[in-house]
Amino acid sequence: MTEEPTAEIPETPETEAPIKQRKNGLYAGVSDELAANMKTGWADTELRDLRPIEQAAHTARRRAALSARFPGERLVIPAGNLRTRSNDTEYGFRAATEYVYLTGDQTQDGVLVLEPTGAEGHEATLYLLPRSNRENGEFWLDGQGELWVGRRHSLAEAEQLLGMPCKDVREVADALRAATGPVRAVRGHDAGIEAALTDKVTAERDEELRGFLSELRLVKDEWEIGQLQAAVDSTVRGFEDVVKVLDRAEATSERYIEGTFFLRARVEGNDVGYGSICAAGPHATTLHWVRNDGAVRSGELLLLDAGVETTSLYTADVTRTLPINGRFTALQRRIYDAVYEAQEAGIAAVRPGARYLDFHEAAQRVLATRLVEWGLLGDLDVEKVLELGLQRRWTLHGTGHMLGLDVHDCAVARRETYADGVLEPGMCLTVEPGLYFQADDVTVPEEYRGIGVRIEDDILVTEDGNRNLSDGLPRTADDIEAWMARLKG
Repeated sequence: MTEEPTAEIPETPETEAPIKQRKNGLYAGVSDELAANMKTGWADTELRDLRPIEQAAHTARRRAALSARFPGERLVIPAGNLRTRSNDTEYGFRAATEYVYLTGDQTQDGVLVLEPTGAEGHEATLYLLPRSNRENGEFWLDGQGELWVGRRHSLAEAEQLLGMPCKDVREVADALRAATGPVRAVRGHDAGIEAALTDKVTAERDEELRGFLSELRLVKDEWEIGQLQAAVDSTVRGFEDVVKVLDRAEATSERYIEGTFFLRARVEGNDVGYGSICAAGPHATTLHWVRNDGAVRSGELLLLDAGVETTSLYTADVTRTLPINGRFTALQRRIYDAVYEAQEAGIAAVRPGARYLDFHEAAQRVLATRLVEWGLLGDLDVEKVLELGLQRRWTLHGTGHMLGLDVHDCAVARRETYADGVLEPGMCLTVEPGLYFQADDVTVPEEYRGIGVRIEDDILVTEDGNRNLSDGLPRTADDIEAWMARLKG
């Protein structure tokens, strides 16, 4: 990796501050002759006659819904900024979900502002970084210049692509400081924007804005459903990739599994939608095992919870629990079958008009019944176990969540519209029951200890029931074994 630019150049009207010299840079400065040379000899690369991105019509409709909800108020939704990983290197940038949902843009530092046009309606303006300045040398001397990190769209190009007016983001803070009237902003992504609005917003009003945007995402449109299906389809191929290399994982560690799935995610999408859980053996009993540095041993189970995130940032979230050597033992199958039965009951409860909680309660009832039958809860009956929640010692988590641009999508929606709400066509959620017997749990027979099983699928609520978007992966124990045998040749 090359070092960042080293030379300082003078401040000009086009820059807010001079481009700073690296403390231990190898060049002392820029000669007048080199500065003049770098200003000339560059072809015109402006892109013209661009077509709008495919979600532009959808983002316009979403902005209209937001406008109708908050008439007469200025609304500010930032993309966020780069975050330092270490010294002068940054984490990969991922734009804020609310920003992406309303604009389709994914660039750092962007800010969407909806200016009220009166008692009703808003005018949307997107504030973006324009292309790097070639007069002051920014394009080749600044660490975020074009020759260092790649070309940005010009503001004119962005207007064509995104379907709204675009302005220089370096003007937005001053514009917001001068604004009058009620303002709401999405917090937590851009400290500079929050500072400019510090005397104009309240936490309560801002949280109401964020909550509304979360609820707006509960029902997916057809374009979003297509993106989710694409994410799932790539994820299916990623799981197949993993099965084909389990022998190499046994020779190395869980990281071989993580790396194998990550390759599929990067080739076919943007990234993984969340840290992949590649949990072999007793690690499968840790719900969010993402260290992925443990041994992969024949005779044990692999719990793989992973999802590809598309280039549009919609993510899948799928889990399969696989016998590493391709065959379940009798006890592993017994536990697996109980989880499968619970998932079947949960999926059957997903339909329009059903309570959101129905699928969770259906799955938990099955698991509680099996735990009672196995003698793990003494002489208590299933109803008492469910009343007291005692099954949770081994089921641990809720049975699912909404899915979309975030793996746990719509997370700040009001409870009455989410967990206590009713399912509608277009909602997409996971159904993912599990049983986890910790290695140090002396309340269960020794042979159970260290076994964790979860099965997770992405379920779309349809007009007449549901559709399993991830049914490209087998779920029954017999089908898992046959599928693995086929992939391993």
